[in-house]
Amino acid sequence: MKCIYCGHTDSKVIDSRAAEEGNAIRRRRECINCGRRFTTYETVETTPVLVVKSNGTRQTFDPLKIKSGVIKACEKRPVPMHKIDELVNDIQKQINNSMDQEVTTKQIGEMVMERIVLLDEVAYVRFASVYRQFKDVSTFMQELEKLKQTLAKNKP
Repeated sequence: MKCIYCGHTDSKVIDSRAAEEGNAIRRRRECINCGRRFTTYETVETTPVLVVKSNGTRQTFDPLKIKSGVIKACEKRPVPMHKIDELVNDIQKQINNSMDQEVTTKQIGEMVMERIVLLDEVAYVRFASVYRQFKDVSTFMQELEKLKQTLAKNKP
C-alpha cells in the first residue's frame, strides 16, 4: 500500500477491524519509510447486475424495488418486516450467486412469486394480479387454482 504522505510503497498493518457492518475491513497502517500512520479500507469488489426490462432497456439491479413491491402486496397483512427482508435478501443472493451480469424482470418476478406464496396467500394474489396483469376474471381464477394446488402440496 502506497503511503499517502511520502509515496513509499512499503507499510505495515498496525490494526485491523471490521467496518461498515462487517462489509469492509479497516486497516491502520504505518509507513516503513516516514513512520506516519494512515487508514485504508478493504471491501469486496462486486460486478453490477443489470435488469433487462420488458421493453429491452437496462438498469442497475435495485433490491429496494423488490422490497417496495412486496411491501405493497403485504399491506394490511400480518407479515413481519423481517420476513420481507429475508425474501428480498434471498432473491438478492440468488441473483448474485448466479454470476449472470443480466437478469430479466420476468426472472425476478418469478423469484418473488415462488417465495411470496409461502409468506402470505393474500399477498401472493395481490402481487400476482399486478405481475401477471390479469385481463379478466378467468385468468384470475386460473391463478387462484394454481395457488390452491401449491398450498395443497405444501400441507402435511
